[in-house]
Amino acid sequence: MKKVILIDDESAGRKLLREYLEDFPGYVIVGEANNGVDAVKICNKFRPDLIFLDVQMPGLTGFEVLTHLAEIPQIIFSTAYDEYALEAFEVHAVDYLLKPYTKERFSRALARVPADESRNSVTPLAESLLAAGAKYPARILVNKGRRMVTLKVEDIIWVEAAGDYSRLHAEGTTYLSNYGISAIEEKLDPQSFIRVHRSSIINLQRVRELHRYGKSYDVVMENGTVVRVSRSYLDKLKY
Repeated sequence: MKKVILIDDESAGRKLLREYLEDFPGYVIVGEANNGVDAVKICNKFRPDLIFLDVQMPGLTGFEVLTHLAEIPQIIFSTAYDEYALEAFEVHAVDYLLKPYTKERFSRALARVPADESRNSVTPLAESLLAAGAKYPARILVNKGRRMVTLKVEDIIWVEAAGDYSRLHAEGTTYLSNYGISAIEEKLDPQSFIRVHRSSIINLQRVRELHRYGKSYDVVMENGTVVRVSRSYLDKLKY
């Protein structure tokens, strides 16, 4: 059963979506919103699997809504404005319903929703929006189980290389990123995050202690983790 939220500033648009979804028992509507601000609140409360998202709305646009979501669901855009269609498809949204659309067209859109929730086709869009307007984003996309969630960069304690991926250690939780540690390093502000080992990045704001052993150093993070400082990265360490 997939949880669905309908986001459209027109009541007629939401009513049509409700009617069309009646023929699909595998989907249950858990909420609706008629503006961008409420859309963010209800999505973060119910964590839907799929949202039907209008683009032009009061408060926040559909694209702006995505930058405030704690988890990134599958998305089908539903709008009367065709000017956004190319952008939506370029970032691999599930589909783009241009109003007015038929029940047959709606059915084709729903058929494109991936059965595996870990295959989130809208991830490139969410990442580009989170990074827009800032050299170093305040939040980044990470994996939490089978879901894509947004993580505040300031909450990252340290980053650990995991083959072609990275593990981001935050307070009480470890997240997996699809990016390698070098790619993650490029996303983090060097004023706060420094590479201390080919396999480790630390958040300077989360350092508890620094221990010296001859010419070697260990950094004790606030969660108690001890991170070894490689000699080749020693000159980067600020203390």
